[in-house]
Order: sequence, then structure tokens, then C-alpha cells
Amino acid sequence: MSNLLVGGVETFSAVDFPGKLAAVVFLQGCPWRCPFCYNTDLQQIGKRTDFLWEKFLEFLNKRKGRLDAVVFSGGEPLVQDGLFDAMKDVKNLGFEIGLHTGGYRPKKLAEVLPIIDWVGFDIKAPFDAKRYSQVTQTEHLREVLQSLDMLLSSGKDFECRTTCDPRLLTREDLRKMAEELYAKGVKKYFLQKYRPIPGDTTTTDSDCETLLTDPELLQYMQTHFAEYEVRK
Repeated sequence: MSNLLVGGVETFSAVDFPGKLAAVVFLQGCPWRCPFCYNTDLQQIGKRTDFLWEKFLEFLNKRKGRLDAVVFSGGEPLVQDGLFDAMKDVKNLGFEIGLHTGGYRPKKLAEVLPIIDWVGFDIKAPFDAKRYSQVTQTEHLREVLQSLDMLLSSGKDFECRTTCDPRLLTREDLRKMAEELYAKGVKKYFLQKYRPIPGDTTTTDSDCETLLTDPELLQYMQTHFAEYEVRK
């Protein structure tokens, strides 16, 4: 029996695991406070819900042949100690495993990585402690880099992606991030358009678009990454 604290489930998604039809489990708990976060209701851990893991496994059992995978998202899934057991339950049913993470807890990533098939790794800012702290409002850059290095050495399929919030990042930041990731050996890097959260009444769509239209940045990504895209 899993002791996961789940905030919600999406029973069908075609966009959360590349090339796969997946169910997505949104886990409670995140140590970071990124200003562009759309899942702030998942940041705190311990909220009571009527979610039953056993019922979810029953659902998955009925979806064999229709769903390919289950993605563990959040929040930050690596917060939860029960993650490995839950992933193992899903794997035993024959589904592939995806993980969305910012790399907050390398020791937990090391535990679950052997049974994971794909990882979406969120890069928040250039690899400078002050800049990362400005975006996440915490001090976890060392852990992020440890997790990224672990992924690179594992041989697992993964992508890096960045939410391009013009309140926090500049074109120069994005170019620096691309250069840092390429230097580490990352093959897939995706830029995601920021869509203003409900409390952001000043950022315009033009602001968001402008950050993603630097021809030099796009040329750099095209020539240095095996896969790249601007996701709007």
C-alpha cells in the first residue's frame, strides 16, 4: 500500500510524456516558491483528500492497452518518501514511468531512477546560486546540479525545459542557460512560454512572446541540441 499524498490525477494526457498516452499523478509538496507556479495548491503537504491509491491501481488495470505510461508530477514528486513503492506498483502493471522534477532531492532520484523510463527536468535559472535562489526562493542549486549530473550519467531518456517568465529571465539568461546545458552534454532543451498566473496583472502576451523570439538564441539551440522547441 502506497502512502503517497496525492493532490489530483489526470486520467489521460498526450503531452506529459513524449510519444506516450499517460495518466498523470500530481503529488503534494514542493519546497520551492517559483512566482510562475500554476500549482500553488500543491505546495503544502498533508492536505486531506479522498484519493485512494488502490482505486487508482484498479483504474490502471482497466486501462491496459489504452494507456502507455504514468507520470508522477507535482508539486515536486521527490519530496515524498513513498514514491519508489508507488512507481513499483505501476511498473508491475506493465506501464512505463515518467517523472517531472526540478531535481530537488538527489538521494530520492537515485532511488527511483532505475525504474524510470523518462524524466522532464525543469531548469529554473542560470546555474548561479543567487539567480537560482531568486527564482525558487530557496537554496538548492547544488542539489539541482547533482540530479542533472546523475541523469546525464544514467543513460535515461530525459529533456530539460524552462518556463520563460519575463519577470525573472532575460534573453541573456536563456542564452547562458542553453550554453550551460550544452556544455554538460544535454541533448534536449525546450523553452516554454509563460502564461501569466491569475495574480500577474502586468505581464502582457507581447512580453512573453518577445522573450522567445531572439534569433541568435534560436539559432544556437538549433545547432547545439539534438531536439529543441519553443512550446507555446
